[in-house]
Formats: sequence, structure tokens, C-alpha cells
Amino acid sequence: MRSERSADLQQGIARDGAGRLCCGGVPLSELIRSAGVGTPVYVYDLDAIAAVGRKLATALPRGSVCAYAIKANGAGPIVRALVHEGCGVDVVSGGELAAALSCGVSPDRVVYSGVAKRDDELDRAIGAGIRGIHVESVEEIERLSARAEALGVPYVGIGIRHNPDVEVETHANIATGHDEAKFGIAAEDIGPALEAISRSPRLRLRGLSAHVGSQIMREEEYQAGVKAVCELATAVRAKGFSLRYLDTGGGFGVSYRDEHATPDPTRFVATALAEMKAHGHGDLQLVIEPGRALVAAHGVLVTRVIQPKCSRTGRRWLLVDAGMNDLIRPALYQAHHRIEPLEVTPGEGRVAWRVAGPVCESSDDFGEYLLPDPPPALLAIRDAGAYGRSMASAYNARPLAAEIFVARGAVRAVRDADTLAETIDRELGVPLVRKAGSV
Repeated sequence: MRSERSADLQQGIARDGAGRLCCGGVPLSELIRSAGVGTPVYVYDLDAIAAVGRKLATALPRGSVCAYAIKANGAGPIVRALVHEGCGVDVVSGGELAAALSCGVSPDRVVYSGVAKRDDELDRAIGAGIRGIHVESVEEIERLSARAEALGVPYVGIGIRHNPDVEVETHANIATGHDEAKFGIAAEDIGPALEAISRSPRLRLRGLSAHVGSQIMREEEYQAGVKAVCELATAVRAKGFSLRYLDTGGGFGVSYRDEHATPDPTRFVATALAEMKAHGHGDLQLVIEPGRALVAAHGVLVTRVIQPKCSRTGRRWLLVDAGMNDLIRPALYQAHHRIEPLEVTPGEGRVAWRVAGPVCESSDDFGEYLLPDPPPALLAIRDAGAYGRSMASAYNARPLAAEIFVARGAVRAVRDADTLAETIDRELGVPLVRKAGSV
């Protein structure tokens, strides 16, 4: 299906003049109908995602990398769109590395972090020849050296992920740079880490990395992490190590509420470049790791209202077919997502509804929203492009939701929802290949 609009197609998720919520200028209801899928369903605007990726990639100096954190949303059409715009990829597992490479990203534009990489994952990264395997402990350095020796490679380019002990204002579950976090190498362990690298004939230190957390809204918080990694770079270079790049992380925030403004992610880039120059590291390449900033606002989860439930105490529940297995952020992070009707009628009254899903958990509760009464058939859960489908599960034997990818006013790709048969077969149909107690 194509929209009647031409080159001026509106990017992103927005309402048209008739009050209809659109993706890429096309009403969501039309896109869902043309794709032939039910609900719940994720819908993404590939053009809007590509535009943000292009903006960030072109804001970087030559040789630097906008490494999309694929964990935010690893759907192939999204990753390929960003790679096409010049983005690299930040991965945190062997599976993500394989997925990134299958989408055509150059290995030299891939960085790999993670506190517990298995030997087979290290082997995959070594064999791929990626820009940097970011080590997060002295013990991992020794393991990586042993794997490189076993594989017989001349050398492996690595980075040190530094834990800068920086507190940021974000949810505890996504704060990664403080002294109680499992991530990175603390300042007191940098010396032993450098010694371990120097002892290995197979390892070459190419970069330093720091990531203080996700959903960072203030430049000064991001700048604190950048400053810490720049100061470390000064000390490391003074010891004779030749660095190629500094990875200042990301976690660039987005607004999930209308009263907050989403920061321009290029301002974080400017902050990092200025800090690097001020510390005498302007000759080094910059790696940034935006995830949600590229995709969150340009995806929506459409859900169908099953029924209202009104108690004598006055509580008004609106029960929908999307649950915490489809979008776990509200349950896991107490996150707020705007919830709106697909179509708005001028002057219609609104009442407070508590929107909740079908999962058998009290935490399957999206919160209270002012919505029409009687309620509409379909609702949109906004800003669901990041950490939505990528964190989904089949909990309660609920099939994974469908996805629709829109570009130039047309459905470009569809990933169908799992069928119930597929879900049951995966969860319960695995044949018993070894009985308990057997060898």
C-alpha cells in the first residue's frame, strides 16, 4: 500500500489533520490493515530512524563511528537502514555480533562490550577482526590473550572499558558507571590491566571506553564520563600505549513524557569532541553508542482494547491485548509511555483509565491515562521503538508480536507474529534427549 502523499511524507509517529495517528504519513490503522496482521503489533518508521542515524554519523569526524547499540532493537530492516547511513554497531553478545555482520556492517565499525563473554563469543569476535573487544576485568584480559594464542592470530585489537565511578540521574537498573556496578574496570585496577596487556604478545590496546548509563538527559552527566575517560587516556598514553579511539558511550536520552524535551543527540557529540580536544586527544577517533536515541520515538506498539472493568469503588480498568511480555519497560523500570487513541475526535470527553494487560502479574500495568469513554477499539503505546520487541518474551505462552516496517509511505517489510502452535512447540515441544541422571 502507498500513501497519496509524495516526497513531503511526514516522518515519524505523528497525527495528520484529521486527528489520525500516522507512521510515515500513513494512518496506523491503514498500515495494520494492509499488512494483514493483528494486534499487538509494533510499527516503525524506517525513514525517520535513518534520518537520525545519518544526522549523528555526519556529525562525527572522519574515521569516527556512531555505533548503534543493537540491543535497543535488533530488527534486520532497522539495523540495515542505519548501516546504510554510515552507522556502525555496538554489540554485547556473540549473537548480536553475528546479527550485525549479517546486516553488512564493516567489522572495523563494530565494538563489543560485556562482562561475561564466553570463549566461543571471544573466538567469534577475534575471528571477525572487529575494531575493539572491550575488556571489563583483568581476568578477561588473560582469557582473551589465551584465546588469541589458541587461535594463532597475530594480534587482537582491544579496548579497556573503564568504570569511572560516575553517578547519573537515571533508573538504578540502567546506571552502569558507579562503583557498585558490575561493568568495567575500576581506577585501582587499571594498572594491573595495562600490565596484563603488556605481557601478552597477542593483544594491542587500541581504545578506551566508558558508559555511565542509559537514558542520559543532561549533557553535564555525560560530560563527567567523557572527562573521566579522557583523563585515563592521558595517563595511558603517558605510559607509551598508542591509542586509536575513545569510546564515550551513549545512553542519549529521549522524552517519554510531553513535558520534557528530548535532547539533541548531536550536542552530546559536540560535548565529547570538545572534551577530547581540551585534554589533548583531538587526534583520536571518537566512538559513540546511541541506542534508544535512534529508534525509540519512531516506533509504536498498537494494542486492542479487550474490555473495560469498572469496580464499585470507582476504579476504571481498561484491559488491552498487549502485556508486559510485549513491552516490559513499565514493569521493569517503572517507565511511562504515552498511550493514545489511534483516532482523535475533537471535543470528545476523557476520563481516567488504568490501562493493564492480560499477563498474570500485578506489574502488568501501564499506568493511568485520560482516554475517551467509551474507549476506542485501538490504542497506541508511543515511543516503543527501543527496548520493546527486543526485550519481549513468550511469558504466559503468549506469542511474540508482529512488526511492520514502513518506508516512503509504504509497508516495506512485515515480521508476522508467532503462531500459537509455534509458541507451544518452542516452549513445550522440545523432545527429551537426555533423562535426568544420565551421562
